[in-house]
Amino acid sequence: MKLIEVIDKKTRKQFLDVPRILYRNDEFWVCPLDRNIESIFNRDKNPFYSHGDAICWILTDDKEQLIGRVAAFLDEKKSKNFEQITGGMGFYECIDNIDAAFMLFDACKKWLEAKGVEAMDGPINFSENDNFWGLLVEGFIQPSYGVNYNFPYYKDQFEAYGFVTFYEQVSNYLFLERPFPERFWKIADRLMSRPEYQVRTFEYKNADKYIDDLISVYDKAWVFHEHFQPLEKKVVLENMKKAKPILEEKFIWFAYHNDEPIAFLVMLPDVNQILKRLNGKLHLWNKLRFLYYKWTKTITRTRITVMGVAPLYQRHGIESMIFKHMDITMKKHPQYKVIEMSWVGDFNTKMRALHEAVGGEFAMRHQTLRKLFDETKEARRSEYIEMGAGRE
Repeated sequence: MKLIEVIDKKTRKQFLDVPRILYRNDEFWVCPLDRNIESIFNRDKNPFYSHGDAICWILTDDKEQLIGRVAAFLDEKKSKNFEQITGGMGFYECIDNIDAAFMLFDACKKWLEAKGVEAMDGPINFSENDNFWGLLVEGFIQPSYGVNYNFPYYKDQFEAYGFVTFYEQVSNYLFLERPFPERFWKIADRLMSRPEYQVRTFEYKNADKYIDDLISVYDKAWVFHEHFQPLEKKVVLENMKKAKPILEEKFIWFAYHNDEPIAFLVMLPDVNQILKRLNGKLHLWNKLRFLYYKWTKTITRTRITVMGVAPLYQRHGIESMIFKHMDITMKKHPQYKVIEMSWVGDFNTKMRALHEAVGGEFAMRHQTLRKLFDETKEARRSEYIEMGAGRE
């Protein structure tokens, strides 16, 4: 077997081709758009390179056939927020061979150790955690856009190398033909009758303002997480730019109290239901096919990628008010049957309770794993964010 660093056009193409080869007979896997993966490892397009670095490898067998790939990365801002300086690895794909797996893991470990890193999380993304994050361990179904999918045997490979669970991520389905709990609407109606509370949908013409509002709420809501990093506006702008072809203004809501932003919810149509047919390519013909499938209402599922409520308002029922607006909107678009609420970490007791309260049904489970390089040290799980943290 031979490990090859991705450094030129040929190896970049091979890096993209590895999963196409491995999953060619898998009925559920959806090939991400090549350009989306390429942008993650493009210094001019990924803002994380301004405070970090990344490297990619491919793995071939003795016949020079592609059998694996992986990437390692270091976010200088986030890495020192942990007990051990922690880097990351991801975009891992590998045949069912433990020696091949260990070659890929070793490459990441050695590269990170050379940069003074003491542990690595994986499989994660060299960006925010709303896309390509976590190892799928339960619920092997067709994933939504941006959700990791992998072979079941990957879990054995990670654990054999010494990775342990740092936290679990659960995604739930909300079936729209079922009514919401009536108590939700009572709370929502009470708040909506008070003029100091408003819910507004996102508008591109005021995108700058809404992004500032999102960052304001996010930073307040997540500051109590142990590896919190404030959102960077340039990162949000870049993510919005990439998502613009699929983003629907009417699927993004902001809540305000006396014009102060207090909550938001971002939901995207699940374009994986179309991308399943495109094999990662978006040339002219596939662009026309994409538009055709979108026009014929092929997409029947949406995905809530992120939601946040400022701590001072987390017991006010703001979520009910946003969900009421969401319900009104979805009734105008009956082709949508399911909302995927993904993902919520097992450390986030507040959002787990909300998923249960609205009638969410289990869909899939991912795990974010951690490997300590000093095996004499004991790994621990992520700390919990308790209900009402930060209200005082």
